[in-house]
Amino acid sequence: MTLPNTPQGALSHLKVLDLSRVLAGPWCTQMLADLGADVVKVERPVAGDDTRHWGPPFMPDTEGQPTADATYFTACNRNKRSITIDMAHPDGQTLIRQMALQSDILVENFKVGGLAHYGLDYASLKALNPRLIYCSITGFGQTGPYAERAGYDLMIQAMSGMMSITGRADGEPGGGPQRAGVAITDVFTGIYATSAILAAIEMRHRTGEGQHIDMALLDVGMAILANQAAGFINTGAEPQRMGNAHPSLVPYQDFPTADGAMLLAIGNDGQFARFCAAAGRPEWAQDARFTTNTRRVENRSTLIPLMMEVTRTRTTAEWIALLEDKAVPCGPINTLASAFADPQVQARGLVQKQVVAQVNSAGNAPESIATSAAKGAAEIRTVASPMRLSAAPVQLRYAPPALGEHTTEVLRELGLDAARIQTLQQQGIV
Repeated sequence: MTLPNTPQGALSHLKVLDLSRVLAGPWCTQMLADLGADVVKVERPVAGDDTRHWGPPFMPDTEGQPTADATYFTACNRNKRSITIDMAHPDGQTLIRQMALQSDILVENFKVGGLAHYGLDYASLKALNPRLIYCSITGFGQTGPYAERAGYDLMIQAMSGMMSITGRADGEPGGGPQRAGVAITDVFTGIYATSAILAAIEMRHRTGEGQHIDMALLDVGMAILANQAAGFINTGAEPQRMGNAHPSLVPYQDFPTADGAMLLAIGNDGQFARFCAAAGRPEWAQDARFTTNTRRVENRSTLIPLMMEVTRTRTTAEWIALLEDKAVPCGPINTLASAFADPQVQARGLVQKQVVAQVNSAGNAPESIATSAAKGAAEIRTVASPMRLSAAPVQLRYAPPALGEHTTEVLRELGLDAARIQTLQQQGIV
């Protein structure tokens, strides 16, 4: 129930049936949940989402000792309710069909054709609920020679060419292809899927019907190559790994300082001139080799060593203080510890705490399923949603749920009585 004077979430009128696991699908459904949608996450009995066990690191208890609950799961399952259903059992399939009848959106990331065996594919559920928006997330999409292959973020980063442009050049120390430090194609697929779902919702306002959305990690991996892909497909020039340097902007990379390193992200000639003046080298901005960005790119090998000699004369903090009021983009290369300690990050409230619900023998979760709360973890911290809506702000309604925490609650909403729920639990179907 919405509290008085508390704005509803922008999507609070929508119900989402989440059959996804790991990262891409759950990232999408967490975004929908943060925007107010009622997201019910269906998990396997006992085991649950794979990421519940992907550790270390594991959630600490109140004494700082690790529990059996991986922190990975908390990254993408906030604001959801968890129900356990064995969809391999006909009664489990019936329950999911009942939920689909009451849902606006379904998100799944099974292999192509995987849910057809259970009568839970798009065609089957569309016949029951023509308004259903059904989003399938796979490694390679519903069509093409690789459609039936499993796809993983690391594989997609390699296949898409992303790794070929990430890392230091082969001739440099530590050279070779590198993956990004997070599962970037999974995360972007979740974001693209969310955008596609919202577009389908808008279209349903006009047509009254839902549709199928085919999201593929490989498609997304190719799309987020952005300017690098645009350069290649229009000129045929194969981009190379350049470490932290930029192929089209100079100076736009890391530079050594007296106590470490800093980042300069100079994007135009005015910024470069202001840097030169502040650094005591105004003549660089007048040098024909460096007057325009194009000339600086052409003469990168000359300019960068000259700049490095100068940047080593001050500490990172001194450079930031010097350039901050001159509109020259400059910043530290933070660790996660220093990033989360940054005053701007703290001012924006980017770490949020949620109290873990206590689940006892009279609660919804089976006693055989351990929860963070039962083992002593009192709160879960997550990174705040970056979506800031003035009229419908993101609200924290549910902490990342314990496995099956809301099973009884959701089944009651479907109209099942206590006896039927108990029978399903005894049979291991929920």
